[in-house]
Amino acid sequence: MADVARAGSGGFLSKNPFGNVKDLFIGIGVVVVIVMIIIPLPTVLLDMLMAMNIIFALLVLLTVLYSQKPTEFSLFPTVLLVATVFGLALNVSSTRLILSKGEDFDGRMIRAFSTFVVGSGGSEGLVIGFIIFIIIIAVQAIVITKGATRISEVAARFTLDSMPVKMMAVDTEYSSGAISEEEAQKRKTQIQRESDFYGSMDGASKFISGNVKVGIFIIVVEIIAGIIIGVAIRGQSLGSAADNYISLAVGDGLLTQFPALLISTAMGIVVTRAAATGNLSEQVVEQFTISSRVYWIGTAVLLGFALLPGFPHGVLLVMAVVMGFTAFQVGRKKKREASFNEMMAKTKDGKKGKGEAAEMSPVVPLDALSLELGYGLIPLVDKEKGAELLERVQGVRRQAALELGLVIPKVRIIDNMVLDPSEYCFKIKGVDVGKGKIRMGYFLCINPGTVAEELPGEKTIDPAFGLPALWVSEERRDDAERAGYTVVDPPSIIATHLTEIIRRHSADILGMQDTQAILDTLRKEYPTVVDEVLRPELKMSVIKIQKILHGLLRERVSIRNMVTILEAIAEYAPVSQTVWVLTEKARQALGSQICHQYADEDHRLRVLTIAPELEQKIIESRYETQSGVICAMDPPSQMAWVKAVSKAATAVKNRGYLPVILCSEQARLLVRNSTDRELPDLAVISVPEVTPDIIPEAVGVIRLEGAPSKEGGE
Repeated sequence: MADVARAGSGGFLSKNPFGNVKDLFIGIGVVVVIVMIIIPLPTVLLDMLMAMNIIFALLVLLTVLYSQKPTEFSLFPTVLLVATVFGLALNVSSTRLILSKGEDFDGRMIRAFSTFVVGSGGSEGLVIGFIIFIIIIAVQAIVITKGATRISEVAARFTLDSMPVKMMAVDTEYSSGAISEEEAQKRKTQIQRESDFYGSMDGASKFISGNVKVGIFIIVVEIIAGIIIGVAIRGQSLGSAADNYISLAVGDGLLTQFPALLISTAMGIVVTRAAATGNLSEQVVEQFTISSRVYWIGTAVLLGFALLPGFPHGVLLVMAVVMGFTAFQVGRKKKREASFNEMMAKTKDGKKGKGEAAEMSPVVPLDALSLELGYGLIPLVDKEKGAELLERVQGVRRQAALELGLVIPKVRIIDNMVLDPSEYCFKIKGVDVGKGKIRMGYFLCINPGTVAEELPGEKTIDPAFGLPALWVSEERRDDAERAGYTVVDPPSIIATHLTEIIRRHSADILGMQDTQAILDTLRKEYPTVVDEVLRPELKMSVIKIQKILHGLLRERVSIRNMVTILEAIAEYAPVSQTVWVLTEKARQALGSQICHQYADEDHRLRVLTIAPELEQKIIESRYETQSGVICAMDPPSQMAWVKAVSKAATAVKNRGYLPVILCSEQARLLVRNSTDRELPDLAVISVPEVTPDIIPEAVGVIRLEGAPSKEGGE
């Protein structure tokens, strides 16, 4: 029972059957506003709600005045609707009480507005109050509401029309590397919010104009119906009934239209600040203190008026003194700013004269990855022509992140007048890593080896893989496809080249800051793994982890499985602090991933093996340096070794297999380093990396020319 009681108290009994209190309050408030139109209210409650209506309208106006941007108060269209309905509900309730009670009506707020606000009693006060009411209605309907409604319509139309252009501009900045992905998403969300906001304001402004018309109608009905009820039902004289009901109607009208006037003013401020940002009061101070000359001119004009006969000399002289003091303060502020700017300029010039210009000039870091285009290729990134290349670059970055586990930095795309018009160039940290030429209006046709009949065309080389290719015109594109060529358009050529650049130079792209970012992101989900690797006893720094990742990326091993990599480092770091040893252990931990990268669908891995005596010779030639181990065979043996590997790899390629060498753990890194320069795409796998689900199948043996075979032949 105790357990049941605890479960009940922690489960069912602890839940609030009414949900969130705030949601409950808002729901009750909306229902009360609707009910107010139907159910009569006590005059005390009516006074409280009318006072609340004025305060609420004032809060809305102040919120608008002190908001940094118009869209910051995104709830304003909804607030405007609720305030309008609330004001109309109060107007209906007050009209019911006035008509039902007549002279006995004891609503103090309406009585106060019908006497104190008007300023005089009797027939004169009624006329003044009625005129003030008409003026407020006219100002609100003709000046504020009509102007704000028109501005809302124009703002909504232009915001909606410019939305696609703004979105495209954000995409262009993101693709060119000017902004980050988070900033691009933030800007797009802001653009969408602006469009929704001004669209809502366009519709919400109609509520104010409707509120004004209904206010006039209610007051007219209240006066006519009140006089009829007072004369026909209550037996009052026409003068007495008119005096009573007109007074109450004017007070009611002023009390309900005053908050509406505040809301209308707030709406006008919101829609007229479409291009403004920052606090309104700060903007007013900043923009009205641009020059002291305008205040000196205003002071002179006031003094001139004060000298004319019939004008209020004292008032004008006081205003002239205030205006002159303002002009003096503004002028002194401008002089201080000018003096400070001049001093800073002299300071900079003085330091430059002393040979310290380098300290004043910030060092601009090089782009991690950039694409430079000749002016003839600029249409590929032109927004008006679709900017197809920008979309391809984004796709390449996303694909690289999935394949390599490396978040590729923004690719900055710039034009370079030094390049040929049809030339492009990839750079990593300012160093050229790949170039190519594009013939605009033509397609690159690559022979995959199955073309039976060659087409006439301008011969060239595929920039990504160095394969023979042809340039053909768009008219002959279909002929090339039917002939078996792989046809590639200009944006795809550059995108494919970028993909290959990233694969070959991913280690150069990964910086120390990127490594730290990877660890910080991983720590959120796997804090134990990251903390274990970076604990002081292991002496593993970020730079060591970066070098291990470099070793993996150089051989095109994805680092997406960072958890497994860090676990392997944490396991073997107590045994060895050597980077290349830990890299090998990380490879073995990723063995299944590496093997499946080269195996076929049947999990069969075709490999080249090395003759035992040759492998032993490679192991014996091992020489350890500060940057790792290398194969230090004599030059003739090295040349013969590379030639043998190249010959075996070519034979495997001709059979349709990828060249993969399987060797012992001791020889793997030596084999890789000794063939890296001549055969950069060669994959080398050690025996411990082969997982049980992989079936290795030898398709050739690498041996030096003239060496005896297994059977003992030459």
